[in-house]
Amino acid sequence: MIIAILGTGRMGKGLVKTFYQAYPQDVLFSSRDQQRAQDVLSELKLNCTAVDMDEALKADVIIPTFWFRDLIPWAIAHKEQLKGKIVIDITNPFNEDFSDFTTSYDTSSAEELQKVIPESVVVGAFKNTFWVVFDAPVLQGIKSDVFVTSQSEAARKTIIELLKLLPFRVLDAGLLKNNRTIERMTLLSSEMARKAGSHPRISYNLWGLEHEGLTS
Repeated sequence: MIIAILGTGRMGKGLVKTFYQAYPQDVLFSSRDQQRAQDVLSELKLNCTAVDMDEALKADVIIPTFWFRDLIPWAIAHKEQLKGKIVIDITNPFNEDFSDFTTSYDTSSAEELQKVIPESVVVGAFKNTFWVVFDAPVLQGIKSDVFVTSQSEAARKTIIELLKLLPFRVLDAGLLKNNRTIERMTLLSSEMARKAGSHPRISYNLWGLEHEGLTS
């Protein structure tokens, strides 16, 4: 299964480094500026070559790391190329000063993305994972949680299996509508972390579920 990560920002860097460590032969990296993408790979010391957007969109699983305001227009522009693909949505629909969301409480960025690419399968993941967490996803012996959502149970299972090689605890979080809660959890954690002085090094962990592979 080929995974394409799109975008050279902080989340793009964190994801490509983490996925490359687990799947060095199966990761593509791209951006609207291919040279910038290659520069990032060199910066991260990853032994792979950036590809252009058309090549990246041939992958089985596509992870755009754009801001929500850019994601929807990009998805519409590439709607045909995204048909039949699994598209992992990591976005939170922040407003300009990160104090709130641009979406109403009765929807989520994942649901809005699925609306514009109905012939693709949208999977929500990494919405509570700030970029610095990729460098240290285990804190005090506890893995950071990644909540996986999709209208397709088969797609959820596929992505959960894919993510199990990554250094996170991966949880089946049900349908896309649950992103209305998951995304707003990011707003809450961000506010609490700023008050505590630990922003952006904060993530969620759900108590009461077993942590595979970790000692108590």
